[in-house]
Amino acid sequence: MTSTRGKRMPRAVREQQMLDAAVTIFARRGYQAASMDEIAELAGVSKPLVYLYLNSKEELFSACIRREAAALVDAVRAAVEPQDAPPDQQLWSGLRGFFAHTAERPDGWAVLHSQARTHGEPFVGEFAAMREEIVTFVTQLIAAAAREDDCVPDLADREVAGLAHALVGAAESLAGWANDPGGEGGGTGAGAGAGGAAGEGADRPSAKETAALLMNFAWAGLANLMEGRPWHPRGKTTARNP
Repeated sequence: MTSTRGKRMPRAVREQQMLDAAVTIFARRGYQAASMDEIAELAGVSKPLVYLYLNSKEELFSACIRREAAALVDAVRAAVEPQDAPPDQQLWSGLRGFFAHTAERPDGWAVLHSQARTHGEPFVGEFAAMREEIVTFVTQLIAAAAREDDCVPDLADREVAGLAHALVGAAESLAGWANDPGGEGGGTGAGAGAGGAAGEGADRPSAKETAALLMNFAWAGLANLMEGRPWHPRGKTTARNP
């Protein structure tokens, strides 16, 4: 990043510049190891200016989480097809938006998924609020699908909520895998997201491919449940000798 020390610019622009640098450093180093000196250097400002704008490392990290969470939710909402589209099409388009955004901003996803969740309050609460917003959206889609004429109408609310949480959890895990398909499935830990380098290459699946993978895994099975063909465990079997 080119140094901009001494250049006058609006406070809002300067603050976003600091947040951009902070997201990169937090994704690369992790929250505990991230240095305010390094963040200031990457942003092209003095460390006292970072403190003047954002008060502390904790508040800077919280601001990064809020910004990245809002950007992710906005991306999913913008991608979703209109409300008169079938629920599966709405979910498909939302998943494509989710995976496209996490691929375009791997550092932001690292801050949300790997860092915010593992350092306690208030950070985990910021992540949880974002996640709950997405879970609520998915819950509404599953409930709408269950109300269709050719579907079982009486899925319990608890079942619908559980399915939504499972689907969102699978999407979160797949986002890490899609950003680093040749690694160990993380792609979002400290050192993985810096500069978007992790996972780049010919083997990296597109957002469309990743969304299709999840739809085939989750929504196809969900259709069986809604159409009255739930899976049941088999009866007891006789243990085989080794």
